[in-house]
Amino acid sequence: MRNKQQLAEYLNLAVERFNQPGFIKDDPISIPHLFSKKQDIEIMGFWAATLAWGQRKTIINNCHKLVQLMDGSPHDFILNHQEKDRKSFLDFKHRTFQNIDTLYFLEFLQQHYKQSSTLESAFLEGHDPKADTTEGALMGFHNYFFSLEFAPQRTKKHVATPARKSACKRLNMFLRWMVRKDNKGVDFGIWKKIKPAQLQMPLDVHVERVARSLGLLKRKQRDWQSAIELTNALKIFDKNDPVKYDFALFGLGILEKNQTPLK
Repeated sequence: MRNKQQLAEYLNLAVERFNQPGFIKDDPISIPHLFSKKQDIEIMGFWAATLAWGQRKTIINNCHKLVQLMDGSPHDFILNHQEKDRKSFLDFKHRTFQNIDTLYFLEFLQQHYKQSSTLESAFLEGHDPKADTTEGALMGFHNYFFSLEFAPQRTKKHVATPARKSACKRLNMFLRWMVRKDNKGVDFGIWKKIKPAQLQMPLDVHVERVARSLGLLKRKQRDWQSAIELTNALKIFDKNDPVKYDFALFGLGILEKNQTPLK
């Protein structure tokens, strides 16, 4: 059992090990890294995070298909495509993400970008700049995302909200990509109105397993309160950027899954 100082050193070393450009190529974050234009990064980052469940290779391959369907220029396509251009998306699917979900994403994104130059504004609907978490931002985004009158009920399972007590793993991961910024070149840090200190940990099975083994998470469920509990535990080590430890816990979890000894 490690004491606080030992645990801090252990986690910080793991962050240094995994928060490196080499992390990018095998992770869904490689998709927004294909682009330099802010809106392209946002669009494909949001889509890659949404599809980020299952085998990472499959996730990345399917995201490449989306990029191809958008002619390699997501923002330009989103803004300017016509109804007929959506026919080519009818065969696209990723696990339970079906064509009806894809078509609604296209419609929402087109409506949004006709009114705003950034997807960040969609997350500011319910965001309190003084809040400790992004709970309001995520609930506001969910309500806004499904505000179109023909929003399919089935699509709601693909966009989480704390209002349903979800851990919101994929949205928390997307916000990490957009908000965090350091000199490592993995996360983008292109959004400025949400602070890194307000982010919550993306709580997936790897992160959860390692966090429990290190005594950082006690709550039995994997839900929104668990994400807050883990984030608060990590704020002891870095109150301004607790989500940087996602690299440590996820990376260590992958090593453990592959039966590489944790040192």
